[in-house]
Amino acid sequence: MRLVVVSAGLSVPSSTRLLGDRLAAATAERTDAEVQVVELRDLAVEIAHNLTNGFPGPRLSSALDAVKAADGLIVVTPVFSASYSGLFKSFFDVLDRDALAGKPVLVAATGGTARHSLVLEHALRPLFAYLRAIVVPTAVYAASEDWGAEGLAGRVQRAAGELAGLMAGLRGGAAGSVSESAPEPESAPELASGSELASGSELASGSASSPELASGSASSPEPVPRRTESALPAVIPFEQQLAALDPSRSA
Repeated sequence: MRLVVVSAGLSVPSSTRLLGDRLAAATAERTDAEVQVVELRDLAVEIAHNLTNGFPGPRLSSALDAVKAADGLIVVTPVFSASYSGLFKSFFDVLDRDALAGKPVLVAATGGTARHSLVLEHALRPLFAYLRAIVVPTAVYAASEDWGAEGLAGRVQRAAGELAGLMAGLRGGAAGSVSESAPEPESAPELASGSELASGSELASGSASSPELASGSASSPEPVPRRTESALPAVIPFEQQLAALDPSRSA
């Protein structure tokens, strides 16, 4: 399986990249997935050119192909102005709209204060829901004071477990649908041999093996009685009908 980390960190070293690496390592332990990291900082110029001319450069095209082919995705952005960064949004703006449909995605973010943790719910989760990705229930936010704290490690492990479970489940379901072959049609019952079939003369003479056919006492359907002409009502001529209505006409 292939796991791709999209990191929108700008500095070197980057806490955003560090969080992405921790999430990827915890997920890879559960899935044995091959991890590839896409650093958006290195693609900023090509992303801007793609927005203006509609054509991705070679490195951006490779990154977009990696995201499309991934079995799972980890996306991490720093918080700028209480939302994801513009570079982060621009990358997913140039990605094909259907590229993430049905793909498991773990969203994460870093910031200087815990007050921005809701960016995961009001910005990141709606974005990937719009792209029709399957966003794991646990999102991970790391503030400056979270590094080295026990709570961050627990959230990382929980989110990684959810992503690994989705990746394995979807991968297994796809493999099962491919390997599952159509059931073989049931073979037609063998035709009886000529000696087992009654000959035409036997059927005509009533000597078939069925007792109902062979015996004359077998109940036969009663004929439906036909309506005879005498049972039909008499047709009264039209002149007589008029005479019955107007006696003066009979004179």
